[in-house]
Amino acid sequence: MEKGIALLSGGIDSPVAIHLMKDRLDVVAVHFHQLPLTDEKEVEKVKDLVKLLGVKKVYLIPFVDVLKALVEKCNHGNYFILGKIVMMKCSEIIANREGAKFLITGENLAQVSSQTLSNLKTITSFLDLEIFRPVLTYDKQEIIKVAKDINTYEISKGPEICNLLGPKSPKTKSNKEKIAMELEKLDLAALFNDAISKADIIEV
Repeated sequence: MEKGIALLSGGIDSPVAIHLMKDRLDVVAVHFHQLPLTDEKEVEKVKDLVKLLGVKKVYLIPFVDVLKALVEKCNHGNYFILGKIVMMKCSEIIANREGAKFLITGENLAQVSSQTLSNLKTITSFLDLEIFRPVLTYDKQEIIKVAKDINTYEISKGPEICNLLGPKSPKTKSNKEKIAMELEKLDLAALFNDAISKADIIEV
């Protein structure tokens, strides 16, 4: 079975995406946590989801330094677009380590600012691997129904911690050239290497 790297946020959508793909791909999960800005409940929540979903391996990657670099050096309005790109680029490094050919996300068209058609197109343009977005066209109630059916809803519900450093008015449109200029302000290789070197890897 081919292998895929799933970005697991701990919210409602990404566990559903993993559920929909786990019989088709050997799934390795990656979670980018924000300790110490959040508490241990964030990571415990992800561990509970991984166990429930039957995922055998998860990378818990400290990502606060990367996200702080976005805030300090880049246009804050682009934070969610840039944040998604850097998480997915970092996941590609994990994919290379794991011999995985695909990424899996819980992105859902137009649900939040980074998931407008314009921003999804921009994000995708920076990636080398194929991306599966199995809940892309689901509406929120459809996703919630599946989450309840697979018993992830009660674990996942609650405030989204990914918004901690985000802007009040995020950009809903973007183009590749301007985002590329923003990314050039960051030493991504150094940031990724540092984050991955500090990751906790849990295997069941």
